[in-house]
Amino acid sequence: MRPEVFDLTKEFRDRFQQAIKERDNIFIQESLEDINPADITSLLYEFNGEESKYVLDLLSLEVRSKIINDLDPDARKTFLVSNYEASEITAIVNFLDSDDAADILNELPIKMSEEIIAQLESDLKSQVIDLLRYDENVAGGLMAKELIKAKDYWTVVQCVDEIRIQAEHVTKFYAVYVVDDHDKLLGRVSLQKLILSDPKTIVKDICEGDIVSVETYMEDREVAEIMSKYDLESVPVVNVQGHLVGRITIDDVVDVITEQAEEERQIMSGITEDVEEDDSVWRNTRARLPWLLIGILGGMISARFMGFFEGEIAKITAIAFFIPLIQATGGNVGIQSSSLVVQSLVNHAFVNEGLWKRLVKVFSVALLNGFFLALIVYGVTWLTFGHDSLNLIVSIALFFVVVFASFVGTVTPLLLDRLGFNPALASGPFITTTNDLLGLGVYFLTIHILL
Repeated sequence: MRPEVFDLTKEFRDRFQQAIKERDNIFIQESLEDINPADITSLLYEFNGEESKYVLDLLSLEVRSKIINDLDPDARKTFLVSNYEASEITAIVNFLDSDDAADILNELPIKMSEEIIAQLESDLKSQVIDLLRYDENVAGGLMAKELIKAKDYWTVVQCVDEIRIQAEHVTKFYAVYVVDDHDKLLGRVSLQKLILSDPKTIVKDICEGDIVSVETYMEDREVAEIMSKYDLESVPVVNVQGHLVGRITIDDVVDVITEQAEEERQIMSGITEDVEEDDSVWRNTRARLPWLLIGILGGMISARFMGFFEGEIAKITAIAFFIPLIQATGGNVGIQSSSLVVQSLVNHAFVNEGLWKRLVKVFSVALLNGFFLALIVYGVTWLTFGHDSLNLIVSIALFFVVVFASFVGTVTPLLLDRLGFNPALASGPFITTTNDLLGLGVYFLTIHILL
């Protein structure tokens, strides 16, 4: 049966809250019947831990495990530690795939984690213990142990019979991996080819040998790039000897991409740590303060820099009117340029099109933008302040600010990437502060030379 489309309205939430308060089990169970576990997870975020546990206890262990697995890792850790005993968590974990089970156990306190491992079903226990050896940010920590594999000398009918046995412990699979007697990966066979082949055909004869695989020590970002590049639903994981040890599916990679995007967003916002709004006050302060201090330092330098041109400002006070315009334009141009460069680095566009070709294109865009913006500013200032040489000087200064800000916004992420730093650093407060100073410098030097 297809899950119902769930719409969390205020009326339903209030009615559900009342049902929890009145212990109306029938309403709760009927309301959640045929609802996708992911939607139930969203609903439980509206209630406290005790209320959420009460609702979960009314559901089957299978549904309960899916809901727990869908929870945000930080919220899940707090929820499980505060509301569940080790034996209750064990019952839930036994319904999960090995990679999801290992993720949850990694989040829990060591004592509770060890108690749960000791009570796990034997097959899952050995798989989880094996996975816990790997760092969570590498392919070994990302993979699941459940997969379908066949010996290269089996016939198709033997392979199909073995699939029926192995598939009991595998929730979803896209192909059968072919190995030798030592579990060395030789290739894969698609389900379509198995179905269409003669039952007496040897698996080795229909095996696709040239397949993409990843090593256990490969970083999760590299795994995501490989699966995206080759459009893979799953990828086998091998150890240094080439033995098949697991597989990574597309849903695991989506989680990696989501985490990576969140990290990039925080870096671009000037947040130095992975934090959430509900983290402690001190952690949020610590994550935000460094770049705010850099912004303050940049502002103080700007003020000191303007002091060098106090004479010019005293003679023509209208000069000061355009400082916000110059700084805002320089900052915006810099952020636009750096964001596009960061995106190009992620997509390897500089490799595909060539560095100099891209730089020439960026410079051409900067010239056109600078020309049009300068022309608009000249017209507006002429109408506002009248026909004066200051209009022309401000327009010329703005033109050069746009060109230089675009250059800095382009080159900075390239240099950071070359030096091994995350180029996203160039798309936040760093580039804004830099271009504020650059814009003021270009503005006042232009005025000093031309006025």
